[in-house]
Amino acid sequence: MEAAALLPVGVTARARLAAFVRTLRANGFATGLGETGDALKIMASEVASRPAYLREAFKALFCSRREDWLRFDEIFDAFWLGRGTKTAVRASGARPDARSEYRSGFPGLGEKVGQAAAAADRDAQEETEGLPGEGRSRGASAAESLAQQDLRHIAEPEALEEALRLAERLARVMRHRLSRRERRHRHGRHIDMRRTIRASIGHGGTPVELVRRRRREKPLRLVLLLDVSGSMSLYATAFVRFMRGLVDRSREAEAYVFHTRLVHISEALRESDPVRAVERLSLMAQGWSGGTRIGESLAAFNRFHAARLLHSRSVVIILSDGYDTGNPQMLAEEMAALRRRARRIVWLNPMMGWKDYAPVAGGMQAALPYIDLFAPAHSLASLAALEPYLAKL
Repeated sequence: MEAAALLPVGVTARARLAAFVRTLRANGFATGLGETGDALKIMASEVASRPAYLREAFKALFCSRREDWLRFDEIFDAFWLGRGTKTAVRASGARPDARSEYRSGFPGLGEKVGQAAAAADRDAQEETEGLPGEGRSRGASAAESLAQQDLRHIAEPEALEEALRLAERLARVMRHRLSRRERRHRHGRHIDMRRTIRASIGHGGTPVELVRRRRREKPLRLVLLLDVSGSMSLYATAFVRFMRGLVDRSREAEAYVFHTRLVHISEALRESDPVRAVERLSLMAQGWSGGTRIGESLAAFNRFHAARLLHSRSVVIILSDGYDTGNPQMLAEEMAALRRRARRIVWLNPMMGWKDYAPVAGGMQAALPYIDLFAPAHSLASLAALEPYLAKL
């Protein structure tokens, strides 16, 4: 698209576009900043002055699957033209099946079609001059706000239950994407239609280069180790639900909790009845919210489980604040042993989200030299930020 043909895009138009992208995401479309930036270029062209042309341009950009293509016209008409709004709201508000739930970016965090259209004018006054999505709107949904909160500050029972539910759904989305993700490859057998269409925009819509992809040869295995000592009690429940979403019905994920000893909890997390799952966890994790001996727990994992679980495609994820009542030297030695077997070691520390936090604890200092990614885990948003890192492995 020629630069001379571009027209200025006002704040209101940017806000409407941002709301439309959120609406598509809420309806299961795989949209992100890349698609939003390309859509902004379309809005800046003469195509935007004719709804029929704008519909076809957006349809080519945002539809990456057959079901997207079949539903796009209805959503477009409901949002931009106000046609069939009730039908669209009813469709987006219905309980999604497992496939559509996994494909959505973060189920439950988007607005429905009617809600997004009604809120667009309010959002127009709050958007920044950058690309849509770069600034946060004060009109964000309650679920989006909940995802940004520190989990230890969520006190209301209803809000806490919603946070736990979102943590599990977030993990299921992440697990599905990691298990089925195909990597871009020049010799891949399949054509990536979405990326090919995006690349063609710079050539006037002509697909000069076909972007190909192929499935990874070996899936990524996740091994999760959760610290359930007293200092982690404010976060442990949400982390257990997050782990359940990753482990449930997956052969490439295993979960453990540790305090003064190590406990394997994968089978309990896979229990279909949540009441029975809680009962099994209560019986297995005796000593919950007590002291912690990270070094001894890792030693037990290395001795009895590491050889069976870890290989060149394994990632060990440790969720802990690093406070250890054991010997720091032992912790360092066991971390070194883990490092020799696993491809990556990720340490998620909820205290990193606290103001003025520094990893000065002896256990944390001993572990740091062997960690590939040291990141916060105080909110659902910080847990969601783990996916892009894992997707590159």
